Amino acid sequence: MIEQPHLDKIGQEHLLTLYSITRTINSSLDFDEVLNTVMDSVMQVTRAQRGFLMVSEDPDGAQMSVRVARGLTGETIQSEARYSTSVVNEVVSTRQSLLTNNAQYDNRYKVGQSIIMQGLRAILCAPMMVKDRLIGVVYVDSAIRNNNFKEEDLLLLNAVAGQAAVAIENARLYRLAVDRGRIDREIQMAREIQESLLPRKILSIPGYEIAAQWRAAREMAGDFYDMFPLSNHTFGVVIADVSDKGIPAALFMASTRSMIRTHAFAGLSGVDTVGRTNDLLVEDTESGMFVTIYYSTFHPDGRMSGVNAGHNPPFFLRPSTGEQRFLPRGGRAAGWFPNNPLGTLELLLQPGDVLVYYTDGLTDAEDPSGDYFGEQRLAQTVAQNAGTSAEEMLRALEDAVDEFCCGMPAFDDLTLCVVRYVGL
Repeated sequence: MIEQPHLDKIGQEHLLTLYSITRTINSSLDFDEVLNTVMDSVMQVTRAQRGFLMVSEDPDGAQMSVRVARGLTGETIQSEARYSTSVVNEVVSTRQSLLTNNAQYDNRYKVGQSIIMQGLRAILCAPMMVKDRLIGVVYVDSAIRNNNFKEEDLLLLNAVAGQAAVAIENARLYRLAVDRGRIDREIQMAREIQESLLPRKILSIPGYEIAAQWRAAREMAGDFYDMFPLSNHTFGVVIADVSDKGIPAALFMASTRSMIRTHAFAGLSGVDTVGRTNDLLVEDTESGMFVTIYYSTFHPDGRMSGVNAGHNPPFFLRPSTGEQRFLPRGGRAAGWFPNNPLGTLELLLQPGDVLVYYTDGLTDAEDPSGDYFGEQRLAQTVAQNAGTSAEEMLRALEDAVDEFCCGMPAFDDLTLCVVRYVGL
């Protein structure tokens, strides 16, 4: 085994060669181009019959894969071509370079079948290290009798391997940065698309005030709300919460939103709209995700018809009498089981009545001590702001939960929708 050399042991001619090679392999940040340039440079330095460049596939450097393989005239050879794995394993385990001109009988390692079958005589192998981390190895060999390697060849190969390791690592990091940037851009575009699926503006409906807010805990959200005009001067309001978060939940959310709108615009009742959406999700979804939904239709005279598919029950406030309560729970989450037991809740609103729709990102919001915001604080906040507009009520709830959390990061998406009936 030969100790790792220092540059001061390399002659002037070899130094000039090293400087030229270093300039060449550092001229690109394209990972594959750098690998090929390194291999070509090694073949130029060693004048070997074959060359293999292997890159580590795990943090410990135990697994190596051949990324480039060259022949005597620079042609690409099969990466599966047999080389001395015993030599490579020795270099990988010791992190030390190796030179032999008598591979058939060298007693420093067990002679493998590849050496015998290929008739290999001369082998050079050097580790590519960045600090204490193994990036890969460069390996060259020859079966030609008079093509022996010299110690100067190993000195230069070690120097090239050191420069190559830095160039390969830089190219790898650059590729990761580029890929990360592309992923970030795609996520940002996906978020913009998701936001575009939310209502572009709040509906302006005679007799009603509506306010809504949507906050994503991650780049993408599983929560959503929707509102849309229907026939006969009615309108629909939807609030929903997908069981997951992130991009999968966002895709599920988009699909659910489209189904609800399609059925609602076809004139189906609230129960049929949610029921058919449930059945389609059960039929088409294999991810195991589901979505809770509360779908309400409002009429000009104050009638509200609500259908609950496992969602948090809306909070109802009637300031004129002081009545306040959570509406009944009902149904199961959509996409879970067929034949969802859905029912319709009928409510006749009076001027000043308020309905607050929310996802559990509100009630499950935590303060620094781990306490939940909960339904009681929701009810107190709504009651304390009785008589305010829908927009003011929404802001009061947002301020209350933000103050409660004291800057703690949100662990769940949060969506709010406030509907206030003011009468005709």
